[in-house]
Amino acid sequence: MSDVSISRLNGVLAITLARPHKKNALTAAMYEAMIAGLDEAESDETIAAVLIKGSGGVFTAGNDIADFLAAAEGGAADMAAFRFIRRIASFGKPIIAAIEGPAIGIGSSMCPHCDFLYAAPGAQFAMPFVKLGILPEGASSLLIPQKFGARAGEMLLLGEAFSAEAAAAMGFITAVVPAESLYAHAQEKGEALARLPRKSLLAARALMRADQADVLARIDEEGRQIQAMLASPEAIAAFKAFMARGKG
Repeated sequence: MSDVSISRLNGVLAITLARPHKKNALTAAMYEAMIAGLDEAESDETIAAVLIKGSGGVFTAGNDIADFLAAAEGGAADMAAFRFIRRIASFGKPIIAAIEGPAIGIGSSMCPHCDFLYAAPGAQFAMPFVKLGILPEGASSLLIPQKFGARAGEMLLLGEAFSAEAAAAMGFITAVVPAESLYAHAQEKGEALARLPRKSLLAARALMRADQADVLARIDEEGRQIQAMLASPEAIAAFKAFMARGKG
């Protein structure tokens, strides 16, 4: 079975992270599959929205660190992780995320690129990039300060975790939804979008994202700086410590 599954229902293309035994930690192959899913959804006129969700009670624990470091040797510009976040930022149709359990690293930094975010009560968000000796990615260094002001330091510099309830209170997510109805609720919202006049839906969404050029430029700049930092002693030590904790 693939670590990412693609399904379609009533105008919604669902991308499901299916590596629960590794807390849906993302590999280069999984990023490639998600990029392919987004490409498929954007080119298919029968699809109105994309739903991204996890499996096994987990959204994603972030990057698979060993896989990420191996991919980084080829340069950040070619890394599937950076191509995915650039693709999701430039995607032309609404994106819904259904979040259960941890949404760590890119699991949180992709959130500002989604139009609707629903989380179960036990969901937890964190962007611990600085703790790993690198930088925030996904244009989060631009979008988080813009949207959350004084909270940005706790979120991006300290990398502090926050709950679904805190995320809803600050507007980081759309709503907290009971776990037993989370995926059905997200699917219903996607189907509601599919019933709307398509031309006006997509035009309205495009106007809501008038800052896309700035966002894409920041994603590229973050990628360049992260690539340089990955070889630093601080980052190497932080990643080794992280992987050692995972084996403990």
